[in-house]
Amino acid sequence: MRFRIAIAEDDAIQSDLLQSTLSGEGYDVSAFPDGQAALEAIEAGKTRVDVLITDVSMPRLDGLKLTGALKQSRPDLPVIVVTADASVENAVSALRAGAWDFLTKPLEVELLLPCVRRAVERQRLTRELKEVTASVPASESGLFGQSDTMRAVRELVTRVAPSGASVLVHGETGTGKELVARALHSQSPRASNPFVAINCAALPASLVESELFGYAKGAFTDARAARQGLFVEANGGTLFLDEVAELSLDNQAKLLRALQERSVRPLGSNSEVPFDARILAATHRDLETEVEAGRFRQDLFYRLNVIRIDLPPLRDRGMDIVHLATRFLTGVCERDGRPALQVPADVAQKLLAYSWPGNVRELENCIERLAALARGTEVALADLPDGIRLHERERFAMQVDAAEEVVTLEELEKRYVLRVLQLVKDNRSRAAQMLGIDRRTLYRRLEGWGLPTERADGADAAAAAGAAS
Repeated sequence: MRFRIAIAEDDAIQSDLLQSTLSGEGYDVSAFPDGQAALEAIEAGKTRVDVLITDVSMPRLDGLKLTGALKQSRPDLPVIVVTADASVENAVSALRAGAWDFLTKPLEVELLLPCVRRAVERQRLTRELKEVTASVPASESGLFGQSDTMRAVRELVTRVAPSGASVLVHGETGTGKELVARALHSQSPRASNPFVAINCAALPASLVESELFGYAKGAFTDARAARQGLFVEANGGTLFLDEVAELSLDNQAKLLRALQERSVRPLGSNSEVPFDARILAATHRDLETEVEAGRFRQDLFYRLNVIRIDLPPLRDRGMDIVHLATRFLTGVCERDGRPALQVPADVAQKLLAYSWPGNVRELENCIERLAALARGTEVALADLPDGIRLHERERFAMQVDAAEEVVTLEELEKRYVLRVLQLVKDNRSRAAQMLGIDRRTLYRRLEGWGLPTERADGADAAAAAGAAS
C-alpha cells in the first residue's frame, strides 16, 4: 500500500514543488491551500493521510494551530512543520504544538526526504502494532511467530510428530527448545502418556545414572526403597533430554547402551527393565563440532540426530519480536487483573533493534519489567532496561530473510555510514575517504540525519587544516 502525504501550503509554487518531489518518490500526495482546509479534510476522513507537511504562516489557520488541533484528534499523525524563520523560538513552538519534525525554507530535498521516510516508517510500524494488538498470532503448538523461519519450524514439527524417530533440537539458550519438544509430544500418538524432561546440565555426573535408570533398594546408603528411573517413568510417552551435550563421556556411553537395548539396569539391580519411550534431545552446542573435538560420542550423536530441528535466535525473527512482546504483555495484564497495556512504536523500535542474547526468555523478562513499571495505557521507553534502551546496532548485515526486515535505502545508507565512522573512531575525513565521497557530502548526510558534522575533539578540523597547508 502506498503511503499518502498531505501538504498544507498557501504558496502555490512551493506546493507544486513539494507535490512533484514526493510523487516522484512513490508517495500519493494531497495538497491544501491553508491549514483550515487540511484540518477539515483530515478530521472528516475525506482523505487518508499518513504524514502531514505544513507551512507555518497561512491564512485562516496557521501551521502551529493546525498541528495542535491534530495532536488532539490524530495524535498518531506525524506532522512536519516548515517555516522560513529558523529561530529557536519557532522550533520550540512547533515541537510544543506536537510537531514530528521541524524544517526551514528553502527546503532541501536531502533533508526533506529522509525526514518523510522516518515519519512513514513510524507510521508503518504503528499500523503493524495496531494489527498485532487486534489479533495476536496464536498456534496450537505453543510455537508463536509469523516469520518464515518459525513457520518452517511449525511445519517440520507437524510432519515429524507422528513418527517415533529421535529428534535433536538445536538452538541458543532461551529460544524455546523445550516448547518444541512438548509440541512434538502433544501432536504425537503418545500425547496421552507422560512427557518427562530432564536438564542434563543441572545434574552432577554422579547422579545422572540413578536419575535416568533408577536404583534398587539398598543400592547405596540412602536407598531405603527402590526407585524407577526417568526412562521407565516416561514409558509409553516421551523422554526429553535437555542440554544433552553436557553429559560426561562416561554417562554418554551408558545412555547409548540404553538407547540401543531399549532397556535399563537400575543401580544395584541384576535385571534389565525394558522401556518404550520416544527420545527427544536438545542442545545449544554444535554437536558435530563437539564430536570432532572428542567431547561427544559420534555413535550417540547418530542415535539422537535422526531428525534435527534448528530454532532461530530471536534477533533473526523480525516482527515476531513485537508479536511475542504483545502476547507476553497481554498475559501479564490478565494474570495481574489489570487493564490491557499497549506497546508504542518507539518501544517497538528499540525491541527490534536489540540483539537479544537471552532470546525469548530475556524478552519475557523485559516485558514483565515494563508492565510492572507502566503508569498509563502504554509501556514506556524510559522503563526499558538501559542495555536495551541505549543499545545501537553494531553489526552491519545485508541478509534479509523476511519482508518485514526490509529497510529503506536511506536507512541502509545511514547504518553503513555510521558503521564506517565507528570503525575509524569517528574520524570524518578518514570515513569520507573510505566511502569514496568528499567531506562536504558526508557532512550533508550527517546533517540530514540530525548528527554532528564535526568531532568534539576537533580532529577533523585539524586534519582539514593540515591537508590545506
